[in-house]
Amino acid sequence: MTTLYGIRSCDTVRRARAWLDGHGIEYAFHDYKQAGLDEALARTWVAELGWEALINHRGTTWRKLPEVVREGIDAESAVRLMVENPSIVRRPLLDTGDARHLGFSDSQYRGIFG
Repeated sequence: MTTLYGIRSCDTVRRARAWLDGHGIEYAFHDYKQAGLDEALARTWVAELGWEALINHRGTTWRKLPEVVREGIDAESAVRLMVENPSIVRRPLLDTGDARHLGFSDSQYRGIFG
């Protein structure tokens, strides 16, 4: 089962959901704000995608972090940050069961779903 992870109010997540709906692709939506983020899942993502790719460095959650935290981040502290503040995860994150994909574009999703 395909799962789309993100935050309901995020414009990019809305576009990804609209694309999936418009192409008749069944998926489950996991809203970080409501359901949180499991530490084991965050660790799996970090191992597969790298913490650098997963952290949204342009968002307000990142910018609100103290500079000492931003400068000292590593894989372990990134996992803690993602679990404590799931809105720091770049979104959307699409899990097709076979692979995980960050972000959204029409061409990216066409490539994933054929």
